[in-house]
Amino acid sequence: MTYVADLHLHSSYAMATSRNLNFETLTRWAKYKGIALLATADFTHPLWFQETRDKLKDRGNGLYEFDGVSFVLGTEVNCNAQQDGRSRRVHVLIFAPDLDIAASITDALSNKGKLGSDGRPTVHLTPRQLLETLLHIDDRILLIPAHSWTPWFGIFGSKSGFDSLEECFGDLKEHVLAIESGLSSDPAMNWQIPELDDVAIVSFSDAHSAPKLGRELTKFGGALSYAGLWNSIKNQNIHCTMEFFPEEGKYHNSGHRKCGVSMSPEDVRERGELCPACGRKVTLGVSHRIRQLAQRHVETWQDDSGFTLAANGRPAFKSIVGLQQIVAEGLRRGVNTKGVQAQYHTLVSEFISELDVLMNASIRDISRVAGERIAEGVSRVRNGDIAIESGYDGQFGKVSVWPI
Repeated sequence: MTYVADLHLHSSYAMATSRNLNFETLTRWAKYKGIALLATADFTHPLWFQETRDKLKDRGNGLYEFDGVSFVLGTEVNCNAQQDGRSRRVHVLIFAPDLDIAASITDALSNKGKLGSDGRPTVHLTPRQLLETLLHIDDRILLIPAHSWTPWFGIFGSKSGFDSLEECFGDLKEHVLAIESGLSSDPAMNWQIPELDDVAIVSFSDAHSAPKLGRELTKFGGALSYAGLWNSIKNQNIHCTMEFFPEEGKYHNSGHRKCGVSMSPEDVRERGELCPACGRKVTLGVSHRIRQLAQRHVETWQDDSGFTLAANGRPAFKSIVGLQQIVAEGLRRGVNTKGVQAQYHTLVSEFISELDVLMNASIRDISRVAGERIAEGVSRVRNGDIAIESGYDGQFGKVSVWPI
């Protein structure tokens, strides 16, 4: 079997998130999006963990359920510590096979940071020290570096990251079964790093509000259970991933937002790392950082459905644009207007889920339900016939389904 998962998100107890991020809202939007498995998020926060205990039903296979949607116990942690003479700040995802083990993780971290202050807490451990702590609790716990290339908080980030998993985790490297590519990179960019050949590359939304669920997704093979998820990640039993266009990510290019300066890797190579407007050092982006660490070129091609495949046999992926944006551009209205929301929900209701509209529904049927222009928009996204202005230095890029 296969199922679609989004395993990086947050609750309302995390900083800079929607106050409406509760299980009722998450479950409703998971159904809209076509997601079968979500992470609970933020299980180290005491109030959210109590809500998790109270509301979720134990399925008896390492997963939990709320209103027909499955959940795995997961959280994100900011590791902030000195390693190899440098201050490192690296975000990681943690997944636990049951509530008791999740509680043990929280207990073990309780003297390493203020867990009740943020759903995504800072702990004063290196990623290796954290992984060692987790393995002492239970070797079924998963640790996955989050948004692995972002400058400040990615394991490979230009500001405080490492040059390899080996450098970060040393003798525990073999226990790192996956990395999250993040919004500013796609799998093909990661395939250039030989060290990642034996590591699954997964994609999740990092949603801070429910409508952002599913902007990146992973479709796993295997059983819908904790053991099934663990094995799928271990053995790279991944059907495909659905991705942001990486240029849309807010750290894809290098640059200096204050000066409005965006720089490609070629620009950095030619001009250097200083902002041409003010002379300060630019934030080196994901595309530049991958270029620094890349050791090879991997041949890729697209199949008839627009999925990118690789000669090395890695799981396929496809870049997508959210249906709400397509509808908004199609109607020439704002995303949050009543007309756009009504049309979005009509499409989702007609075709089961957003993912089904984006990937499977016939253009003719979409036109019948929503009109020719929105159907054209879906077709343009499927074919990659869009315009993109790359993001840089914390500013999201701009995707236009129709040329401006």
